[in-house]
Amino acid sequence: MIARLSYLNLLPVWLLLLFIAPQEGWGQTPNSQLGRTIAPLESVSVQGETVQLKPSEEAGLTVVVFLGNDCPMAKLYAPRLSEFARRYADRRLRVIGINSNRQDSPASMLKTVAELEIEFPLLKDTGRRLADEFQATRTPEVFLLDRQLVVRYHGRVDDQYQPGIARAEPKRRDLELAIEELLAGKPVTVPETNFFGCLIGRQTEPASVTAVTFTGDVHRVLSDHCLECHRAGDIGPFALADYEDARGWGDMIVEVIDSGFMPPWHANPEHGEFANQRLMPEADKQILRDWVAAGAPRGPDKQLPEVPPATSNWRLPREPDLVVEMGTQPFRIPATGTVDYQYFVVDPGLKEDCWVVGAEVIPGNRSVVHHSIVFVRPPDGEASPGSGWLAAYVPGQRPLPYPPGHGRRIPAGSKFVFQQHYTPNGREQTDTTRIGLLFAPAETIEHEIFTLMAVNQEFEIPPHAENHPVNGKVPFLPPAAKLLSFSPHMHYRGKSFRLVGHKGDQAEVLLDVPRYDFNWQHNYELKSPRPLGDFERIEFEARFDNSAANPANPDPTQTVNWGDQTWEEMAVVFFDATQPRGTGGSARPGRNAATTDDPEYSAAEQAAAEAFIDDFFRRFDPRGTGQIPRDQLPQAIRRFVRLDENNDGFVTREELQPLARERFLRQDEQRLRKEDSPR
Repeated sequence: MIARLSYLNLLPVWLLLLFIAPQEGWGQTPNSQLGRTIAPLESVSVQGETVQLKPSEEAGLTVVVFLGNDCPMAKLYAPRLSEFARRYADRRLRVIGINSNRQDSPASMLKTVAELEIEFPLLKDTGRRLADEFQATRTPEVFLLDRQLVVRYHGRVDDQYQPGIARAEPKRRDLELAIEELLAGKPVTVPETNFFGCLIGRQTEPASVTAVTFTGDVHRVLSDHCLECHRAGDIGPFALADYEDARGWGDMIVEVIDSGFMPPWHANPEHGEFANQRLMPEADKQILRDWVAAGAPRGPDKQLPEVPPATSNWRLPREPDLVVEMGTQPFRIPATGTVDYQYFVVDPGLKEDCWVVGAEVIPGNRSVVHHSIVFVRPPDGEASPGSGWLAAYVPGQRPLPYPPGHGRRIPAGSKFVFQQHYTPNGREQTDTTRIGLLFAPAETIEHEIFTLMAVNQEFEIPPHAENHPVNGKVPFLPPAAKLLSFSPHMHYRGKSFRLVGHKGDQAEVLLDVPRYDFNWQHNYELKSPRPLGDFERIEFEARFDNSAANPANPDPTQTVNWGDQTWEEMAVVFFDATQPRGTGGSARPGRNAATTDDPEYSAAEQAAAEAFIDDFFRRFDPRGTGQIPRDQLPQAIRRFVRLDENNDGFVTREELQPLARERFLRQDEQRLRKEDSPR
């Protein structure tokens, strides 16, 4: 880009929400339970309390909620239900929890009671008798009963949390409103709502006979495709390594693989071949389906493969030469709510230039770290190709080795910036993420790896637009470089993304993401590097859904522009590339010479650039001093565009000229594209 962009210097605030994204099948429209009378029950909770549920004129209202130890939605709502139990105790309302999951033992339920500080009785539903009585299907599903045990409300607690969505506050507090209406002697205005969560596994007679067993077949499939995340202490919401766990989650496993939600991968397989793609073969999916349909048979233990013990926490070829932690004190993650992206700047103490040939980011607490990205921030005035991306942690992705003779240069005196995204899991946690680096002597490095970026900051998404396009292109293709990977990025309204390479009248789709999902920040790594010389230009088209039909949309009535915050938007894609060492980096040669005196600068370009600069200075230099203190510019501008070329702390008209020209050219291209498009 004519204006040098440094992703490290601005570090946008992305807010990734939950570990799962909205998918058809994850929400449940309730089979109407209204007006049903629930049979009386008497049981002893795991806390040792005798619980009776029976009709009585003296009784009050009862909230019955189905919970599970490891269901993320249940964990998020259990503390809120405890708060209900406290707040309404003197108004004759009680809360009763029921756990119908076969994999959750009473001992493990007691541990969950302590961890989530559950203040209401929790019953173990052996054999799912109570789930059948209530016809409950998911956790956390709630039923509000009157004093005669008649169902008056059925559905969700509220709409704050949904798969892939975590609002700062609920838009509608469904259960609370239903309680207040009943206590006031009024009918419930909205007695049924859709609800989201984890399936309650059913004990059913086997629907088929199969030779497929957990030890002989299923464990291998889970190990190949699931266990990297779904193991104790990792980001997956439940573990699947043991037979009892896998059997208990069998119905849920089949649901998520059939919906295409798991394993998480969003690239269209018709375009491009990627080294890190997560695609489960149909044969493996069928093994899981057959196993669940047959009643989840175990099989002989001798068929279980031996798993060698881990010799190191690192998955690098050797122990790291340098390990850098994100800070000296752990960061605290709250039990619930949302956590803005956190940034930690660390000095690794590098006294001389270093060449990195391997890097891995390891979270200190995988259960709450959704992803982590580490960037290099070079010293002021230090030329460094690309955007400074160093390494990242995304659940389920292994660090791929650098090709022989390839490395990333870290200038002496650089600092590391850790960008952390955390997802609360129902109880307060702490984290200290770290990065491990492998170094190599400079004389062994023949090719330098760097990161390019294509971005469009000049867009406006109208209110209620369902499919708004935003286009951009890579501003400069280093002719000697090869393309290694792509990382597109948008926010809540991101709908789809497509990257196309052009040469002459030929066009090739390099990446197609038909259902972009903000919850999964994929880096799509090519199986075979592509020479950038194969293309004259590389363009992207990002599409956005600003309509009410987008459940993640913060406000469909707003016009949306570029911005750091997730209720704003971004249209950007990062490219890892490599080129022979010493061929000049990724910056366009001679960009500082581009001024309004350039003979190739047309009169229209000059006028447009000067108008842009005049407007910029009217906004940020109201006193007419002719220079703008860099620190007084808005954060989004300071972060994404390096305007102070001589690092003197001020931005001048001359330093704005390259940006102004680039802006005019981009708008001109968009105008021509619209004029050429069919009407």
